Amino acid sequence: MEIQFYNSLSRSKEIFVPIDPLNVGMYVCGPTVYDFAHIGNARAMVVFDVLYRVLKYKYPKVTYVRNITDIDDKIYTASVERKCDFSQIAQQFDTEFQNDMASLNVLPPTHQPHATDFIPHMLEMIGTLVQKGFAYESHGHVLFSVDTFPSYGQLSKKNREELIDGARVEVAPYKKSPGDFVLWKPSTAEMPGWASPWGRGRPGWHIECSAMSRHYLGDRFDIHAGGIDLIFPHHENERAQSCSAVGVPETVNFWMHNGHLIVEGKKMSKSLGNFFTVRELLQKHNHEAIRLALLSTHYKQPLDWTANSLEMSKQILNKWYRTIEKFQNHVFFADNGVLRAFVEENKAKIERIGDDFFAAMYDDMNTPVAIQAFTKMIKDLENTGNEDILAAILVCKDIIGSLTQTAISWFQHSSVDVISAEEIEKKIAARGQARETQNFQLADQIRDELLAQGVQIEDSTSGTAWHRI
Repeated sequence: MEIQFYNSLSRSKEIFVPIDPLNVGMYVCGPTVYDFAHIGNARAMVVFDVLYRVLKYKYPKVTYVRNITDIDDKIYTASVERKCDFSQIAQQFDTEFQNDMASLNVLPPTHQPHATDFIPHMLEMIGTLVQKGFAYESHGHVLFSVDTFPSYGQLSKKNREELIDGARVEVAPYKKSPGDFVLWKPSTAEMPGWASPWGRGRPGWHIECSAMSRHYLGDRFDIHAGGIDLIFPHHENERAQSCSAVGVPETVNFWMHNGHLIVEGKKMSKSLGNFFTVRELLQKHNHEAIRLALLSTHYKQPLDWTANSLEMSKQILNKWYRTIEKFQNHVFFADNGVLRAFVEENKAKIERIGDDFFAAMYDDMNTPVAIQAFTKMIKDLENTGNEDILAAILVCKDIIGSLTQTAISWFQHSSVDVISAEEIEKKIAARGQARETQNFQLADQIRDELLAQGVQIEDSTSGTAWHRI
């Protein structure tokens, strides 16, 4: 089954053919660490975490690089406001970011470089651009000349005038052209800075990612991803400087971008009181519900974050856990090695069972359709108890990044009065015994106790079944 991804550069879905099928390379723009991550930041991290998981399932090796921008004027401004060193701010919110992402079950990347560790690589790339005539020095700044890159604007699909008009472009007297962007800028004595051939200063934002991606992934790699707000100017400028430094038309095969996140139909804003950090949400909601809600809309589309979307995700997870709970004594749960061996021996069969799930994931990571397919697999497992279906579910749930805890833990942390499956079965057995001795008062009492603890029982000719409500 072929994988297709939407390529922002071509504005079309294309079949994904990795440069090296034995080692896929992907780079995702990480956070600028000056404050807590908000739910919009989390959407990009969760979406591309699923991309990482899909690729890891399909290919033998994936080299995933996600950077940390720990030198930026926003960090410096925050340090001035708090009267501390900029590195303290960066370290604090780097740690907070890692904690938040771990809570959302976002896998750590293969490499997570910090910009401040790559200043020599940036200086080398800037020097190459100056030497080749793509960049110039002016008043202590080094700037990339967009006139030297004919396909500038191709990624954002706007002409030069549109890009400059109303966009995040600084018009300054030291620029030859208004669209030229900074590679290196001077620092005052109070600001963080490093020695360079052009004087003490600090890097521009865009050169950081070009230097780090090239170091880990080479002159050309498979996927560069991030939020749609990064297409211009960040990714447009990255593309221009990287291609010019390396001397090739393209350094990235696929550019992928997730859509904006809005809240109850409005742009998320602190002034509107609808700004949510990941930390705040985790204090009120189970991490799995947050993660699933972030995947409930196709990654390219805008995601409207609502209380209803979180509630719907909780209800879906309730159904999944009710079924999975009945199988948690299976050897697949007790010994992951047994599961891996079973999957390896029955991979074709498992992929047939999960055909709709994989088809959705391989079709530009269509997570809403994949979630529907997964729910159908859960229902089939409940109806049949088939071991092959259970194995397929355990494979697919790892790609979604869901069902990471025991059922009892899920229900406990979802504010449901919790009782273990073993206790439920004991109570049902006691109720059955009471009914056999015609002690219907006790039988009804046990039924009502179970109902109060969120468990509904159903009697039939084949026995008594139960499920959580």
